[in-house]
Amino acid sequence: MSDEASSEARAEAPHVDVVAYLQRLRTERHASPRTLDGYGRELAVLVQLLAGRDWGQLIESEVRRAVAMRARAGHAPASIARRLSAWRGFYDWLAARNAVSHNPVRGVRAPRRARRLPKALSPDQAMRLVEPTQGKAEGAQMLPPRVTPTTDFEGLRDQALIELLYSSGLRLSELVALDIRHAETAEHRSVGWLQRDEAEVQVLGKGGKRRTVPVGAPALAALDAWMTARADWLALHPHADRHALFLSVRGTRLGARTVQRVVQRLGIERGVPTHVHPHVLRHSFASHLLQSSGDLRAVQELLGHASIVTTQVYTSLDFQRLAAVYDAAHPRARIRR
Repeated sequence: MSDEASSEARAEAPHVDVVAYLQRLRTERHASPRTLDGYGRELAVLVQLLAGRDWGQLIESEVRRAVAMRARAGHAPASIARRLSAWRGFYDWLAARNAVSHNPVRGVRAPRRARRLPKALSPDQAMRLVEPTQGKAEGAQMLPPRVTPTTDFEGLRDQALIELLYSSGLRLSELVALDIRHAETAEHRSVGWLQRDEAEVQVLGKGGKRRTVPVGAPALAALDAWMTARADWLALHPHADRHALFLSVRGTRLGARTVQRVVQRLGIERGVPTHVHPHVLRHSFASHLLQSSGDLRAVQELLGHASIVTTQVYTSLDFQRLAAVYDAAHPRARIRR
């Protein structure tokens, strides 16, 4: 083989390995398309760093130098950590296949990042958001009413989805994947579904981890109203998606971006004085549940966190709330001059 052909073969080999690794993430770990795209971009940078060399020729000092250059360029620690995580997992996979003798990324850590607490609504704000009867707060932005033939259809759907987000702490991806019931046919296999009689939803979370989450009574009532409207609507639209729990007015499964717009709009209409998005409701669910129960392990299970360390951030959030109450109420909280 000529030197030129040998160089081309070495350059092509990493791409073959990357494709195989991404396929493993897709099939075995059920990684989302967004996760796969991100890993693909990070591994393309790794291919460039190798510049046609074999995987086993990468050394730790090169990885450290790449991290230092990225930090000096002003990239956030979280961005660097994501890159290292992608590289580290890929090299672990290569080592398991005996393609390399060691993982040069294993001992490299990203710069320490400031700890960011999740944003959560107060209980009063959460109630205002999910209960239309709470009305608008003084000074809330007034939006023109949406008067269309599908107003009731969309209104009942939007109420059901926002109740379910807060009631069960679902991720956005878990919500939009829900079917009205379990189905497994040649054409369709349910990823997540509502179990109405058990007042539960079955969801498939990160890493392909399945969990069962209870649904509260107000959310069930909103879902019942929506499912009645959904059945009436489907009778007039026979070609619509009959599996998806939440439908668009086109008859397709409701998309993540539409849910984000719905939650933001309801936050404005109902006078919540902060930007609201679906993950804020997940944080609110976890924070309020922990405040009431004090059971960190139960919150971990309901959220689907693999490690309790991830869930422990809500204990800090709860302490911040208690500290704010103390500062506002205790006569000796501040030194008065």
